[in-house]
Amino acid sequence: MPFQTLAEFRALLSRLPAADQTAIAAAQTRNGQLTKPPGALGRLEGLAIWLAGWQGTEKPRASAPQIAIFAGNHGVTAKGVSAFPAEVTVQMVANFAHGGAAINQLARAFGAKLDVHSLDLDRPTADFTEAPAMTEAEVVAALRTGFAAVNPKADLFVAGEMGIGNTTAAAAIATALYGGLGWAGRGTGVDDDGLRRKEAAVAAGLELHRAQLADPLQVLRCLGGREIAAMTGAILGARMARVPVILDGFIVCAAAAVLEKAMPGALDHCVAGHQSAEGAHARLLEKLGKEPLLSLGLRLGEGSGGALAIGVVQGAVACHSGMATFAEAGVAAG
Repeated sequence: MPFQTLAEFRALLSRLPAADQTAIAAAQTRNGQLTKPPGALGRLEGLAIWLAGWQGTEKPRASAPQIAIFAGNHGVTAKGVSAFPAEVTVQMVANFAHGGAAINQLARAFGAKLDVHSLDLDRPTADFTEAPAMTEAEVVAALRTGFAAVNPKADLFVAGEMGIGNTTAAAAIATALYGGLGWAGRGTGVDDDGLRRKEAAVAAGLELHRAQLADPLQVLRCLGGREIAAMTGAILGARMARVPVILDGFIVCAAAAVLEKAMPGALDHCVAGHQSAEGAHARLLEKLGKEPLLSLGLRLGEGSGGALAIGVVQGAVACHSGMATFAEAGVAAG
């Protein structure tokens, strides 16, 4: 494992591998020779070329995707910020294990390997309105879990989450990183009073930890959750292994935003799988400079929107890598 402390994790961000420009150029050349009018496949063309750059080949693939779900519990649920009790996190992890959740069906549909990582579910993070959510040792342990979860042989990676209360933590992270109001949304479906409690919790957390909030990694430690930190670690682990990433919803994007704020360009290996129905997700995607592949009104979490977008990427790859060129097909290029 390449890091033992937050300082060592931060140092990794200065050694990020870049996309293979030779592979990108070769993929662009190939794209220009395929049996279709220029640009006829729209965003699929750029998607395939992006993938080629991270896989280092003019013919990218998406036949071995990996989905990793991270689960954690949050002390801030004591403030009444969720429509469901924290016990639901444990129950849903069991559902994942038995193959009964939406993400199990989507993983099967797109041929993805699904892994589930529970992070100390019997030990919630501290209530961030009263203390830092995690100690340095705790946040580093979660980052390491995520980093190690990425299979370097995967050709695509999706991170997902399960954690009652984690839209509150994600809203607090987004507020700390980008400022402004309105990052808290209805999450699992809280009523107006529940939304006001979420907003109050976010404000209280930012006030308590404001001396730490200039540092994105301290934002993660003070306001985040174990599963959020694990996703941050996983997204960096994928970058170091040159595995392209499809981002899921608001919570995953909050985890990713920590990296982008700490090192601009840290998410160049990522695309946004979808825009969820969580109110602030579109705003966060705009901050990250990511245009979603899908917008279907999803708000489930579990990596479900990212998993659906695997199909879009597989379509892009099938066309780019499988189509004949004009020369191969004996078709006049015009």
